[in-house]
Amino acid sequence: MVQLLQGGAYLVNGTEIIPEGPEAAAAIQAKTGKEITKEAAAQNTMAYGILKSHNTSGNMEKLKIRFDKLTSHDITFVGIIQTARASGLQKFPMPYVLTNCHNSLCAVGGTINEDDHMFGLTCAKKYGGVYVPPHQAVIHQFAREMLAGGGKMILGSDSHTRYGALGTMAMGEGGPELVKQLLNQTYDINMPGVVAVYLKGAPVKGVGPQDVALAIIGAVFKNGFVKNKVMEFVGPGVASLSADFRIGIDVMTTETTCLSSIWKTDEQIREFYEIHGRSEDYAELAPGEVAYYDGVIEVDLDKVRPMIAMPFHPSNTYTIEELNANLMDILDETEKRALVSLDGAVEYHLKDKVKNGKFVVDQGIIAGCAGGGFENICAAADILKGQYIGSDGFTLSVYPASMPVYMELVKNGCCATLMETGAVMKTAFCGPCFGAGDTPANNAFSIRHSTRNFPNREGSKLQNGQISSVALMDARSIAATAANKGVLTPATDFDGEIGKYKYHFDANIYKNRVFDSKGVADPDVEIQFGPNIKDWPAMGELPENLVLRVVSEIHDPVTTTDELIPSGETSSYRSNPLGLAEFALSRKDPEYVGRAKDIQKAEKARMAGEHPCEAHPDVKPVMHTVKQTFTEADHTNTGFGSTIFAVKPGDGSAREQAASCQKVLGGWANIANEYATKRYRSNLINWGMLPFLIEEGELPFKNLDYLFIPGIKKAVEDKTEVIKAYVVDTEGEKLKEFDLRLGELTDEERQIILKGCLINYNRV
Repeated sequence: MVQLLQGGAYLVNGTEIIPEGPEAAAAIQAKTGKEITKEAAAQNTMAYGILKSHNTSGNMEKLKIRFDKLTSHDITFVGIIQTARASGLQKFPMPYVLTNCHNSLCAVGGTINEDDHMFGLTCAKKYGGVYVPPHQAVIHQFAREMLAGGGKMILGSDSHTRYGALGTMAMGEGGPELVKQLLNQTYDINMPGVVAVYLKGAPVKGVGPQDVALAIIGAVFKNGFVKNKVMEFVGPGVASLSADFRIGIDVMTTETTCLSSIWKTDEQIREFYEIHGRSEDYAELAPGEVAYYDGVIEVDLDKVRPMIAMPFHPSNTYTIEELNANLMDILDETEKRALVSLDGAVEYHLKDKVKNGKFVVDQGIIAGCAGGGFENICAAADILKGQYIGSDGFTLSVYPASMPVYMELVKNGCCATLMETGAVMKTAFCGPCFGAGDTPANNAFSIRHSTRNFPNREGSKLQNGQISSVALMDARSIAATAANKGVLTPATDFDGEIGKYKYHFDANIYKNRVFDSKGVADPDVEIQFGPNIKDWPAMGELPENLVLRVVSEIHDPVTTTDELIPSGETSSYRSNPLGLAEFALSRKDPEYVGRAKDIQKAEKARMAGEHPCEAHPDVKPVMHTVKQTFTEADHTNTGFGSTIFAVKPGDGSAREQAASCQKVLGGWANIANEYATKRYRSNLINWGMLPFLIEEGELPFKNLDYLFIPGIKKAVEDKTEVIKAYVVDTEGEKLKEFDLRLGELTDEERQIILKGCLINYNRV
């Protein structure tokens, strides 16, 4: 099904893989009649060409990228624009689309969500942007329909910003990276590695894009095969996939921790642009005659079978056939895995869902940027036609990804087919992906064609004793399960026909409802603020020395951004930095906020010109111990704050709040063995937090210890590789030395850290 080729390889004529090695040159010459170096072949990838055309540095090893377009949704755009305004924003320098697909329901928090929407509309008018009202489209579907273009690059403040199937290299990053683009700065990265995803064969009936995506994720996530690399989809199997099918695979590449994705384009992608009235945006993309890749993922589409990703990660994958054949063993394994993911906070069980030897689920959801596509929903309708979901506990909700998709489903009868079965049709909304829509009952098990199944992402609250969980599946197998009244069923068991439906895009839906400034700013427009929209609090520069208190210690193999700042109903407070910060780590470590705010008292006193010891008595013995070795350290040159330790933090969402909430609570650093994603590490840096690394093994400190880091400002300035830090033993009046590293930082990133945050760096 999926095989990984370790080491580099060459793709010749787009069809044949030749592994790197002593015989590769001769084999390539025999095929092409030409000699080519590895370095020249590496420049023949599609990714290299697109990155080169957007790089402003003149150095392809150290990229400084300017994007063509930006996009954000209503959980992120308020903070981004507020940050840019504080830094001197006058006009959006490129097309910037503000969608409203996360806080769309306006059902929680009084007027908070709609106030955010009106803020977005007035900012689109004032600064020259595009505003997509609630329920019109989820962020990524609108981007596919209206923004993508062959050879272009798009930056979005959502991790699933992936439009590679349409020939667009797109990246999801934290808000500060968009702020940089709005301020005419650049996205700075080393030239990424490029991994070929070589597709061959064609999917069998009943297999959908989520099945292929989950098969790939299961093969590459845990081993980091594509981490921070570009996935380039090539091979003869690409032609067997429709545009919608490719899009459905592509959007899930985020869950591999890759940097971005790009696909070979062809007539099917040309037709996609023609259908959407944008023929001029199509570009034919293909690797050169001989292209070099840093690795190869070979996918035999013929062999892919309906998949399921069990809780609590998209990489916990099995075929549905395998799960059903080994039901009790796999459910037992999942229950044991839950003990780690949930810290034993609540009782979690799945084996009691087995009835008469069959696994019975409670809910089905087809939604969002992954599941809400036209072909997915049409296929689900065909599988469910003439069936009904029953009048017991099982429910099925379907969210088309945009109003144009919804309109076509109405016109072709698929909506009526689904509604007749007992399914509920809903408007474009991202809520089921992050816990703001269709939250299951306690102990319920939901199968979803959406993007993630992290703990509590479906909306349950451990702190209230609640737990439900999500498994990821394709819309086709969700429909087959629904037709079987909730008994887990792969769509390959369906023996009827799954038709091919022609899609017609109605552009008038957007013309009649979406505000598009056409890039013309109107500085006379007044921004509409709500009472929950708050400015960022003042943040100080990095002091000469730091005293940090460890206020949370997390030893899970991976810590997601959902655990750092929970999703769901907290989304209503995304525009209020201090209000949102009250929820930080609330599900993972409920004591975190209080501990962080406690040590922050010392720093607030210092910044106000007062003595920190008076605000926080514990600081006095810490500084007494420190001064015995570092006599010049005192409250005039030493800052105080908090840090957390996590083994591998930052998997999941791109939202900056996973870092900014720590910052506004006085966080100065994270300490980790490894960072799960580039985007989380970038968020830390952009909020002036030190992304420390520590070697794996027994930690030299524990939770609630005080750490002293002398000369940290000079260490950042001098690019010191190994930074000496100390655990402060106040009782023994001793300092225990250990080593920290910061990893590679650009000169600009160092300046941002020194200034205390991106706002300070850019403030005019």
